[in-house]
Amino acid sequence: MQRLALLVTASVICLVVGPRAVAADNTPPDGFVALFNGKDLSGWKGLLKPPLDNPITRAKLSPDALAKAQAEADDDMRKHWRVEDGALVFDGKGRSLCTAKDYGDFEMYVDWKILPHGDSGIYLRGTPQVQIWDPKDHPEGSGGLFNNQKPPRKPIKCADKPVGQWNTFRIKMVGEKVSVWLNGELVVDNVVLENYWDRKQPIFPTGQIELQNHGNTLYFKNIYLRELRRSGQ
Repeated sequence: MQRLALLVTASVICLVVGPRAVAADNTPPDGFVALFNGKDLSGWKGLLKPPLDNPITRAKLSPDALAKAQAEADDDMRKHWRVEDGALVFDGKGRSLCTAKDYGDFEMYVDWKILPHGDSGIYLRGTPQVQIWDPKDHPEGSGGLFNNQKPPRKPIKCADKPVGQWNTFRIKMVGEKVSVWLNGELVVDNVVLENYWDRKQPIFPTGQIELQNHGNTLYFKNIYLRELRRSGQ
């Protein structure tokens, strides 16, 4: 009986310990880098205020004008974005948070959480957006390419977890096309992302990734990215 009890106890210990073997928050898997270190806003910058949120307009600035505008944007960022318990938290009153680096083709993971009636998104190459919102308000669910006009804009299915729980996006962007998985479910299958800023142009070849929100508290963590090489590079 003692031996049986020991075996049972050991199996219980394995069940308890097993899930904890998963890497800690903000620790990237092999082949990926963490865009957020879980401690501070290193590697991020503020979004310039309109009309300079438009990459086409922003590209026309002189270096001095860009530096001045970026300093204002970073000051705004620090007022409204903070790190709390290993997560990026936005108070809903400022502008988007942007990667300091531009990216071309990539695969990324990001965990996000919203409050009731939350409305957010992830800009790819500075362009809106992979949609995040409350499925009670929008039954189609999150993950769609909301600003598309001609290519599909809605997700294939609703795969959101209840508001207040963490969700996980896997996003893959190659060329003009984007695929999105939400909580392991494919919701966008290799769809062209239109250039919102000038629909006559294809999407920009590179650009910043932006975390956006409309007037509500929002949380992000575990932001991992792997840059992809295009054929022939």
